[in-house]
Amino acid sequence: MTEIPARLKLPAYAQALGIEVARIEDGVPVLTVEFGRIVEGRPQHYHGGATAGLLENAGYAALRARLIAEGREAQLKPVNITVQYLSAGKSQTSFAKGRITRLGRRNANIAVEAWQDDPGRPIATAIMNILMA
Repeated sequence: MTEIPARLKLPAYAQALGIEVARIEDGVPVLTVEFGRIVEGRPQHYHGGATAGLLENAGYAALRARLIAEGREAQLKPVNITVQYLSAGKSQTSFAKGRITRLGRRNANIAVEAWQDDPGRPIATAIMNILMA
């Protein structure tokens, strides 16, 4: 397992939800959140906002990891984020990982997937467009 850089520390919002960097796969952070009262919506299911928070933080983490690897620093500002809920998140651990589809000098496009048992069966996806100042 690759060591997690200190600059990939998650924001307070992610920490409040219990989101953590589980591991690094091919230079990209995989985020995780345990099921619990804080992320529960209807009984025994993730709240949609908690799922969206996991996706958003995974996208930003993937972008920050790439920028760190390239020796770049930027303030990230969302242009838009579109979340697609594919199935209900059940009462178990969820994971998410971002994939940068385009990285320019001033903007980035990221695709993110969240899953539980099988990465090939996502429970939600997101497309993020980020401005880098």
